[in-house]
Amino acid sequence: MESTIKAPREISPQEQHQPPGLEKKMDPKPIYDNDEPGCGKLKDKVAIITGGDSGIGRSVAIAFAKEGADVVIAYLNEHDDAKETAAAVSKYGKEALLVATDISQEKNCEKIIQKALDRFGKIDILVNNAAIKFQQDSIEDISEEQLEKTFRTNIFSQFYLCKHAKPHLKEGSTIINTASITAYRGNQSLMDYSSTKGAIVAFTRSLSQSLVKEGIRVNAVAPGPVWTPLIPASFDKKKVEEFGKDSPIGRPAQPVEIAPCYVFLASKESAFITGQVLHPNGGSVVNT
Repeated sequence: MESTIKAPREISPQEQHQPPGLEKKMDPKPIYDNDEPGCGKLKDKVAIITGGDSGIGRSVAIAFAKEGADVVIAYLNEHDDAKETAAAVSKYGKEALLVATDISQEKNCEKIIQKALDRFGKIDILVNNAAIKFQQDSIEDISEEQLEKTFRTNIFSQFYLCKHAKPHLKEGSTIINTASITAYRGNQSLMDYSSTKGAIVAFTRSLSQSLVKEGIRVNAVAPGPVWTPLIPASFDKKKVEEFGKDSPIGRPAQPVEIAPCYVFLASKESAFITGQVLHPNGGSVVNT
């Protein structure tokens, strides 16, 4: 299978100890832009993207900017990564508003929505992408604190953001949630993370039914292995070095290979699609 992305050299053993991780510390760096021009599919739209400082979120921000959208980048505290994303967005003539905050708290999610409205006056697209995960081989090792943090960050935040964005969305608006292949296949060392991703699939299907009569579409993307900062921030060196090699394609995806799914779901090209999940996972067949 021919790919427009030239896979970088082998992933070196590495760890980061503070999820969700920093892109500037990764080796090799992820590929988040293919330098190809956009087609104006999102002209004059405004998108909020959580976790937009790096990884899939950064690539989605770049892809949206190419298609004509201004973006609001919500992130935790990865300021250098966020500034790099903003610079990449500006290269395509669009604006990136940076909002550093902890989305596990409802008041902070409400703040993101308000800052977007204050700056741009509207919200057309909401991408719930940010997530954290912690490797634990036994359920006995998952503390109450870890469990709550994972659920608050990964799924509670999606409820909060959708709740506060809803009054400002209109017919034609779209919501895109980032799920994961682990929602379908599970992962023995990511039990709480996989559970939140399963919840995101159910949330996507339920919310789509709730909003369909208002002309608001809700879909999700369930990537397989993708080379993002969350990987060295979540796994030990050995697992990082082997990451993605068990996929049918034999390597992890680059973020730029996942971003087109979000462009499609945000654009009019997917006007008849809601309550669905796209599966850019490198060839793994999952039950949908």
